[in-house]
Amino acid sequence: MRDLEASLILEDGTKYCGTSFGAEESISGEVVFNTGMVGYYESLTDPSYKGQILVLTYPLIGNYGVPGEDKEFQLSKNFESNQIHASALVIADYSYSYDHWNATRSLSDWLKQQGIPALHRIDTRALTKRLREKGTMLGKIVFDEDIELYDPNRENQIEKVTVKEPVVYNKKGKNMIVVIDCGVKYNILRSLIKRDCCVIRVPCHYDFTEQTFDGVVVSNGPGDPKMCQDTIALIQKCYEKAIPTFGICLGNQLMALAAGANTYKLKYGHRSQNQPCLQVGTKRCFITSQNHGYAVETKSLPKDWEPWFTNVNDNTNEGIRHKNLPFMSVQFHPEHCPGPVDTEFLFDKFLEFVRR
Repeated sequence: MRDLEASLILEDGTKYCGTSFGAEESISGEVVFNTGMVGYYESLTDPSYKGQILVLTYPLIGNYGVPGEDKEFQLSKNFESNQIHASALVIADYSYSYDHWNATRSLSDWLKQQGIPALHRIDTRALTKRLREKGTMLGKIVFDEDIELYDPNRENQIEKVTVKEPVVYNKKGKNMIVVIDCGVKYNILRSLIKRDCCVIRVPCHYDFTEQTFDGVVVSNGPGDPKMCQDTIALIQKCYEKAIPTFGICLGNQLMALAAGANTYKLKYGHRSQNQPCLQVGTKRCFITSQNHGYAVETKSLPKDWEPWFTNVNDNTNEGIRHKNLPFMSVQFHPEHCPGPVDTEFLFDKFLEFVRR
C-alpha cells in the first residue's frame, strides 16, 4: 500500500504532516474539531459541515467501516444526506481493517469514491489544543501544489446544500409541516414522518407562506446565519401569521435574527455529542448533540422572547422561545444521529402547538 504524504497548514502557518487515506486532492476550508467517539459517517454527511475540514479527536477511526446505500428508502437510514459535505477529514489513526454487520466498504474507499481528501497520523491532540487556544482557523490540505485559503463564512453556504425544488414525504400524514431546508439532516425529516406528519421540504429561499400547511421547521445548516437574509424574511412572515415555528441549530440563530436579536461567532464552536444544556428556570439538564460555530446573543433578545436553554459549560444560548406565541427553537440537535436521544421530546412539544 502506497503511503502518500500531505500537509495540513493553518492560516497562522502551523503545519501538520500526515498520510493520505482519501482522495488525493488539495482543499481549503475552515478547520473545526468534533469530540464525539462514534458517528463519523453521520457527521461527514451532515450538511452543516459544508466548507469545513473536520478534525475528529477520538484517536481510532474507521474500525466499523461504512454501511451501504439504502436505495429502497427515500431518506437513507444510514446517512444524514445523500453525500459527504465536509471538505476533508483529519484524524490521528486510521483503521485499515473494519468489522461491523452493517458495513459494506471501508471509510477510505468511501472517501475516495466521493472525492474527499483525508489525512491520518496527525497529532490531533496538538491540533485541537491550538484551535481551542487560537480559535477556529482557516486551513488547507496540500499535496503537491499550494492553494489559496478559502473562507466559507463569506458566502451563503445554505444555497449550496438546499433542495432545488419542493419535495413531499408521507403525503397522507396527519399534519402538513413545511421544513425550510437550510441543509436539513435526514433524521429531522424522519423524526417528523415518524410522528405521522406530511413533510414538505422546501428550498431555503422558497416563499411557501401563501400555501396551506400547519407548522414550520427551520433546519440546521452551514455558515454564518447573517448571510441568509432571504430565509430570515420567510421566518418573519411566519411570525406575522402566528404560524407554529420550530428552529433547530442554524434554525435557532435564524429565528433569533428574524425576531430582531443578534448572533455572533464562537471561538471554536460546539461539535460533540455530550454538551450539557440546562432548561432555564429549572434544574433539568439534558445531554445533547451539537454542531455549530455561531450562537445567539441572549441579552439582545426582544422583550417578548426569552432564553429557553443554556449551555452549562460556557453559558451560551441553547434555545429561545416566544412568551406568548408558538415560536420556539433550540441550538442543539433533538433529532440526534449521532448522539443522545434526551431531547427528542421537543418534536412532540412542537406538534402540540400545531395540533391545538
